[in-house]
Amino acid sequence: MPKYRIIVDLSDRRLYLLDGDIVVREFPVGIGKMVTQTPVGDYTIINKQADPGGPFGAFWMGLSKPHYGIHGTNDPSSIGRLVSHGCIRMYNEDVLALASLVPIHTRVTIRP
Repeated sequence: MPKYRIIVDLSDRRLYLLDGDIVVREFPVGIGKMVTQTPVGDYTIINKQADPGGPFGAFWMGLSKPHYGIHGTNDPSSIGRLVSHGCIRMYNEDVLALASLVPIHTRVTIRP
C-alpha cells in the first residue's frame, strides 16, 4: 500500500507526488499571484469533488486551510504562472490522475 504525500514547490511551480521519500509523479502547477499568495505550510486533503464547475476545472481537492485547494482549470494557459487566488491549479488531466491516486487525509506540504 503506497504511503502518498504531496509537496508543492512554489519556487519551481511544481507539484510532486511522493511514495514515502520517493518522487513517483511530478506536475506543473499555477499558483497564487503576488497579492493572493499560495499559503506555505503543512495541510491535508479534507474533501474531493468531481466537476466543481467554473474556474475549478474537472476536479477539486480541498485543503485543511479553508478556501484553499488543489484543482483543475478552465484556463490551461495559466499553468506555470502566478495567477490564482492562492489555490494550486493543475491541468485537468493531471488533477484527475492525482485525485485517482491520493485519498482524503493525504498530507500536503507547500514550501517556498
